[in-house]
Parts: sequence; C-alpha cells; structure tokens
Amino acid sequence: MAEVHAEMVASVWKVLVAEGDSVEDGDTLVILESMKMEIPVIAEDEGVVARLGVAEGDVIQEGDLIAVIE
Repeated sequence: MAEVHAEMVASVWKVLVAEGDSVEDGDTLVILESMKMEIPVIAEDEGVVARLGVAEGDVIQEGDLIAVIE
C-alpha cells in the first residue's frame, strides 16, 4: 500500500482518477495549481486507487493525503 501526500500548499485543479481505478507507475493522479503553475501528482507504484483524499477545488496543505494505492 502506498500513500501519496501533498508536497506543497496548492489547489486541486483536476482529479484524473477515481476510487477503484487501476494505475501504473508514472500515471498522473491529480493536477495541482499553485502560483499559476500546474503541478501533476504522479503515482510511484502500480495498483488500484483504494481511497482519494481530495476533490476538485480543494485547497490542500503540505503533507495532506491525496490518495492511497493498494
């Protein structure tokens, strides 16, 4: 099981996966927006998205849970 956490304060601009989706290493899970820059959040393991901790429009803090991949 891998947890994906935010590395910075940002807004969730787009969520590209849903709970139950299969992902591969390198797939984009969500796109964050900070200071007019788009920052993709990439899966570092393959598996199934067991939990999403964010929704589009959320403001997240450094360390917040974005997703759990099993």
